[in-house]
Amino acid sequence: MKRREFITLLGGAAAWPLAARAQQPSLPAVGFLDVRSPEAMGGRLRGFRQGLGETGYVEGDNATIIYRWAENKIDRVPELTVDLVRRQVAVMLVTGNTAAVFAAKAATAAIPILFITGEDPVRLGLVTSLARPGGNLTGINFFNTELVAKQLALLHELVPRASRVAVFVNPANVTATESTERDAPPAARAIGLQIQFFRASTSREIDAGFATLAREPPDALFVGNDGFFNSRRVQFVQQGGAPSAACDLFRPRIF
Repeated sequence: MKRREFITLLGGAAAWPLAARAQQPSLPAVGFLDVRSPEAMGGRLRGFRQGLGETGYVEGDNATIIYRWAENKIDRVPELTVDLVRRQVAVMLVTGNTAAVFAAKAATAAIPILFITGEDPVRLGLVTSLARPGGNLTGINFFNTELVAKQLALLHELVPRASRVAVFVNPANVTATESTERDAPPAARAIGLQIQFFRASTSREIDAGFATLAREPPDALFVGNDGFFNSRRVQFVQQGGAPSAACDLFRPRIF
């Protein structure tokens, strides 16, 4: 798919003659799939709707948004993507976890899919290249897992006396966890840091991790790239008592 074609996919509907638009059985539908919950996405949903409005689309007026939330249960994602395909949405936006992107790709080769990832989409096999994604997928890469070493180095600069760092990863986000667990240890050794991994896929498991840390507090906290973790940032800050290493430090790459 060419980038311009994808961006203008819904825009073409705005140019339909009024008579032709009246003959449509329903409004153009956008499928919105996220692994988190609507409560955790309040601010970003407002931004999403604002962005649609700036391109001439108002939910319930001239566009329909079909939301599907996995509520942090990754095993529900395949059935949710199949449901959106069954409803014949014009385009699908997939966020929160790379597993959801793979599920959407497996569910349809016809519906355009816009996704957001912190990993290299070419290495994962989601697209052919950044310049020419090919197929029906395109999106934004935020570099997050590619820059684990740089993020650890930045953390070391911010807290130069730190020697022990606790690293949280979400095992439900397999690709991000594998990248962090692969790249963090050698990067930490290179700058003299000791790291300890904590795996958490639920709020309760995050609490359990901090309960362990309370017995032997680390010098700093590094939170791995993950949509669920982003939605629990307040919990991390409250539990940790200090800012963690942020993932939103670098400009995204749009392809």
